[in-house]
Amino acid sequence: MLIILIGFSFNSYSQKVGLVLSGGGATAVSHIGVLKALEENNIPIDYIAGTSMGALVGGMYAAGYSPDEIEQVFLSQQFKDWAEGSVDEKYVYYLREKDENPSMITFKIELDKFLETSIPTNLISPTALDYGLMKYFAPSTAAADGNFDNLFIPFRCVASDIVSKKPYVFEEGKLATAIRASMSYPFYLTPISHKYKLLFDGGLYNNFPADVMVEDFNPNYIIGSNVSSNFEIPDEDNIISQIKRMAADNTEYSIPENVPSILIEPESSEFSLFDFDKNEELIQIGYDATIKQISKIRNDIKRRVDQKELNEKRKTYRKTLPALIFDGVQVEGMKPSQNTYVMKSLRYKNDSVSVEDLESEYIKVSSDDKIKKIYPEAEFNKETKKFTLKLKTKKGKDLFVSFGGVFSSRPINEAYIGLQYNILSKTAISVVAESYFGKLHNSVSGGFRFDFTIPFYWKTTFTIDGWDYFKSSTTFFEDTRPSFLVVNDQYFKTEIAFPVAYKGKIVLDGTAGEMVNKYYQTKQFLSTDTTDKTRFRNFSAGLNFEQNSLNLKQYAFKGGYFSLGGRFIRGEEHTIPGSTSVIKDEFDTILDWFQIKVTYDKYFMLSNKVSLGVFGEGVYSNQPFFNNYTASVLSASAFEPLAESKTLFQENFRAHSYFAFGVKNIYQLFNNFQLRLEGYVYKPHQKIIQDIQKKAFYGNVWEETQFIFGSALVYNTPLGPIAFNANYYDRFEDKWSFMFHFGYIIFNKKSLE
Repeated sequence: MLIILIGFSFNSYSQKVGLVLSGGGATAVSHIGVLKALEENNIPIDYIAGTSMGALVGGMYAAGYSPDEIEQVFLSQQFKDWAEGSVDEKYVYYLREKDENPSMITFKIELDKFLETSIPTNLISPTALDYGLMKYFAPSTAAADGNFDNLFIPFRCVASDIVSKKPYVFEEGKLATAIRASMSYPFYLTPISHKYKLLFDGGLYNNFPADVMVEDFNPNYIIGSNVSSNFEIPDEDNIISQIKRMAADNTEYSIPENVPSILIEPESSEFSLFDFDKNEELIQIGYDATIKQISKIRNDIKRRVDQKELNEKRKTYRKTLPALIFDGVQVEGMKPSQNTYVMKSLRYKNDSVSVEDLESEYIKVSSDDKIKKIYPEAEFNKETKKFTLKLKTKKGKDLFVSFGGVFSSRPINEAYIGLQYNILSKTAISVVAESYFGKLHNSVSGGFRFDFTIPFYWKTTFTIDGWDYFKSSTTFFEDTRPSFLVVNDQYFKTEIAFPVAYKGKIVLDGTAGEMVNKYYQTKQFLSTDTTDKTRFRNFSAGLNFEQNSLNLKQYAFKGGYFSLGGRFIRGEEHTIPGSTSVIKDEFDTILDWFQIKVTYDKYFMLSNKVSLGVFGEGVYSNQPFFNNYTASVLSASAFEPLAESKTLFQENFRAHSYFAFGVKNIYQLFNNFQLRLEGYVYKPHQKIIQDIQKKAFYGNVWEETQFIFGSALVYNTPLGPIAFNANYYDRFEDKWSFMFHFGYIIFNKKSLE
C-alpha cells in the first residue's frame, strides 16, 4: 500500500502537461482566455506548441509574459495597428509622403523582367508587426541562445514550406521570425524567407500541432485549445475560398489516443478570420469554455502550480533577460550604395539606443516607396550584452503606374493616370508624370524629385491645368444656366522641404507661370459672342509649414492637419474685353500682394464609433482688384470645405480675407461605413461686390455671414470612397445640392495656392 501511494505521489508531481493552440485568425484570440483560466486554477503548463495566431499567443506565454500581459497587448491600439497594417500616427514621416492624388490602384513593374507586373502578395503592411514581434521576443531569444527549449516554457511553432508542401517546425532560431512565419497567411501577410525556404502560415499543413507536441516533448497529458476546422467545399463564386482550399491540407483536430488529454473548443465560429475588433469578447469565450471543463482538467491533472510562485518565477526569469539596447545597425540585401541610403536615412549615430527610440526611424525608412521590404532582426552580442539591428532589405520596383479618378452623378467625371520611375542609389530620385482627363478639370504634369538622406527633398514640376466650370455645372436634378468660366493655368514650380519632427515639414517654393481666364461677365450671351480674356503672367514665392496625420486622404475621421503659410505674388495683368463687356478698352497693369493662410482640421475620437471634427481656416491678404469683378473673384482665395466644393465656382465663398469655422460629426455605422454631418460658418472680411460697370469694390467690414451644411453616407472601399452627398449652401439660388460619387475628388494644386 505504501509503495502504491509513493508511486502515485511521484507520478502526480512528475506529471508533465503540454498545451496545444490551434490557428484560426481572430478566433484564436480565445486562447488567451484559456491561459487565464488554467493559471487561475493552478494548472501547470510545461510545454506549449502553436500554429499561426496560436503561435503568437503561445509564444508570448513561452517568452515569460503572463496571461494578463498578453491580454493587454491584444486589447491595445498597438495590436489593432498590427492587424490593420497601420502605424502609430506619431511615427508618420510626412516628409517622405507624396502629394495626394486620386489614384485608386497602383501597379508596380520591374522593367528588367520583361515588364512583368507584380501582384501584391499582402493586403496589409507588416511594418509595425515585424518590429513589434522583434521588440517582444528578442530578449527571450537572446537569453535562450536561440534554443526554444530554454525559454520560460519550452516551445514549438509550425510554419508551411510551400515548395516541399510540408509543415516546417521551429525549435530554434529567432522566436520573432518563427512566429512571424507561422502567421504569414497567404495574401494577408507577406511570407518569410528562412534558410532558403519561403514559409507561409502553418495552418496550411498543420493547424493543430498535437503531433509535434507528442514527438518533441512527449508529455504525460495534453490540453488542446481548438477554434478552427477544415475548409468547407469552396464556393464557385468565391475565388479566395478556392485558393485557400487548393493551398491547404486537411488538419487532424484531435489529440493522439495514446496520450491522456482534453480538448477545449471555444465557441467562436461566428467571428470572421480577420475580425480583431472583438478581442475582449473572444478572450471571455475562451475563458468560459475552459471553466466549463475545469473539473475534469483538475481531476486528470493532480499536480498544481501555485500562482504566486509562478509569478515570482516569471519575474525572476524576466530579470535575466537582457535589455533590448542597440549599439549597431547593419543593412543588407541591396547594392552597397542602396544599403548606404537606408543606413543614412536612419540617422543612427552608432550610439546605444533603445528599441523604442529606434522604432520611429525604422518605420520612417520602411514607408519609403523605393524600398519594397525591410525585415528587422535583433542579433545579440554576448560580449557587449547589447544587440545589433540587422535590416534585411529588398529594393522596390522601378516603375509605378497608377490609375484612379472619380465617377459622379454630376458631370465632373475624371480619369487619372500617374507614372513614377524610381532610381535608388545614395540619393533617391523619382521621375513623375501624371494626367487628369475630365469635363471639369484637365491637367498634365511632369517633373522630378530628389530625396536626400540629410534629410530634405527637392522637387521641380511643370504643370498645365485647365478648369471649365461651364461644362461641369449641370446636375441630374436641374438645368440652371451657369456662368461661363474657363481657367487655364500653366506654371513651373520648384520646392525644397525639410522635416519638422515626423509629422511635419517646412516647404520653401517658387513658381513662375501664366494664368489665362476666359469668361463672360453676364449669363446672357450668344454663341457668336467673344469672351473677356485676362492673362496674368506671374511669379511667386512661398513659405509653408504643414503637419498631417489624417488617416484617409478624403473623408478622414482620425488624426489631424495643420498648415500655416505665407506667399508673395507679383505679376502683369493684361485684360482684353469681349463683345459683352461694358468697358471696351484693353488694360495692362502690374499687381503684387502678400497673403497668409492658416488651416486647422482635427478629429477627436469620442468613442469607438463616434468622432468629432473641428475645422478652422483664415486668410489675410492685401491683394488688389483686377480690372473687373469676375477676374478679381477668379483670383481670390476660395473656401472649399466639402469634397463637392472643389468642383464648384462659388463667388460668395471667395474673398481676399476671410475666416471660417466648422464642426463635423462622424458616426461609424459599421466597418468602413460612416455617416458624416458637417456645418460651417464663413465670414469674409469684406465681400467683393460689382458695380454697374462690372468693376469690383468692397462691401462693409465683417457684414456678411454665410453657412454651409453637408451630409454624406460614405463607404470606404479598398479602391476609394463611395459617397452620397446632400449639401446646403446658404444664400444661393439653388441652395440644395445632391451628388453621388465613387473615387477621389482630388486635383492638382493651382499655381497661386
